[in-house]
Amino acid sequence: MTERIRLERADTWQKVAQEDWDLVVIGGGITGAGVAREAARRGIKTLLIEQRDYAWGTSSRSSKMVHGGLRYIAQGDIKLTWHSLAERERLLIEAPGLVTRMGYWFAHYRRAFPGRFVFGILLRFYDMLAGVRDRQFLKPKDFLERVPGYQGANLTGASRYTDALVDDSRLVMRVLDEACADGALALNYVKADSLIMESGRVSGINLHDEVTGSKAGIKAKAVINATGAWADRLREALAGERKVRPQRGSHVVLMPGRLPMAEAVIFMHPHDQRPLFIYPWEGRTVIGTTDLDHRDDLDVEATITSLEFDYILQGINAQFPHEKITRDDVVATFSGVRPIVASGVGVNPSAERRDHSVWDDAGLITVTGGKLTTFRLIALDALHAASRYFPGINAVDTKAAVFRPVGVIETKWPVSDLMRLKGRFGFYASQFLKESVPTEMKAIPQLETLWSELRWAARYEQVQHLDDLLLRRTRIGLLMPEGGSELLPQVRIVCQAELGWDDSRWSAEEERYRDIWHKYYGVPATASAHTVAA
Repeated sequence: MTERIRLERADTWQKVAQEDWDLVVIGGGITGAGVAREAARRGIKTLLIEQRDYAWGTSSRSSKMVHGGLRYIAQGDIKLTWHSLAERERLLIEAPGLVTRMGYWFAHYRRAFPGRFVFGILLRFYDMLAGVRDRQFLKPKDFLERVPGYQGANLTGASRYTDALVDDSRLVMRVLDEACADGALALNYVKADSLIMESGRVSGINLHDEVTGSKAGIKAKAVINATGAWADRLREALAGERKVRPQRGSHVVLMPGRLPMAEAVIFMHPHDQRPLFIYPWEGRTVIGTTDLDHRDDLDVEATITSLEFDYILQGINAQFPHEKITRDDVVATFSGVRPIVASGVGVNPSAERRDHSVWDDAGLITVTGGKLTTFRLIALDALHAASRYFPGINAVDTKAAVFRPVGVIETKWPVSDLMRLKGRFGFYASQFLKESVPTEMKAIPQLETLWSELRWAARYEQVQHLDDLLLRRTRIGLLMPEGGSELLPQVRIVCQAELGWDDSRWSAEEERYRDIWHKYYGVPATASAHTVAA
């Protein structure tokens, strides 16, 4: 298997600037990574650029769910559900340790919709589409033993089905690893300044490396705009229209040990009857999500509002009335902006379709919308649109695996720990273990993350800033109080050794990180009003 080597940015930029490319992919989230992976395996000379960090946007701030979309059945979108379930099962098989099956419970109450009968019909159809039988019903007493403290008045029972959970930003990195192993080149913190037009169509793109300040104009047969919520910015000048409806989904993460959950629970918020999820993730409990039109500047990180925060806490306290969850129980928050393709004025945000769309505007292929779960199918649709510019390239779904097998690794590590490392690092897991020093092969206190994961990321995964390392390559910033501030002295040692940061650079990075965390991942200030909003 390919050995991972440290890439110097100057050398990488020189290759970017001096070569012509078949395909340039703009956007380093899961959609762009998926496109690069499918293009590279087909022999297309592919360059991926990302204006910020990989997974900086929605792809590190999703609800972490790989799911079929049970509610889409109720909305009549059978095709999307079917595709999502097939891709869910594929990911569970191909990426164990990263994508894990999770039970989801839905409690039924007297005179509340949906009841056991209607929900049971949905679940039977759901299982049929997935090709599995994985549902269960428990009487009230048995369910309350599974979920102690849950609101039991008028409870008639609970239904269980399964979907899956994932570390979304690590999923992006693994897909990028697969793309680059097949010949793609990826570079973060590179901005697409403008499109190059020749003979009435896109023939390249002007780039700006925001790390070094270097600029270059490069040629490409086609450009795929996979920038998610930002997709209209490049497309509008060519198409004369805007189609993306940015929608914000916010979450809260509870302190370690506060309201621990073995499986996920779906409940209806008492204010507006919208569904919310409470679920375990990385040793913490997460609650979300909201669903609001996002009207803030997309270049500023999305953040939970005080009204959203109060709304989520109101919902969880209604379901666990004796727990009395307060703002002091919250370790972090996060908000992502979904790139929803707008269907029309006045449609409720929660009612908008979650499917993706692809447009070809004079050689600029724009793909946006869709679900994390179906990133592979989204990529194939984008490549199909671009195939007119690549004679002989077949964009048909070959059913080939996204992730190559990791293989057997001879180690004394427990099976569960090894599975976790395989899930995060894929075919580099063996090299990861060989390079890790014994003193760093231990978990950070209160986390599953190993100290050696920080060093690996700093060494090989294009970390440019401290927030890249603590919020996306690892998830320390979402799991530890104050974003893991107590760990910073030890993180400093790693960064200075692997990234060459002197004391001045470290001080600047630490200040930057603390500012980002408090503004966008901390607990918001108390709202002056008591109104809640979904």
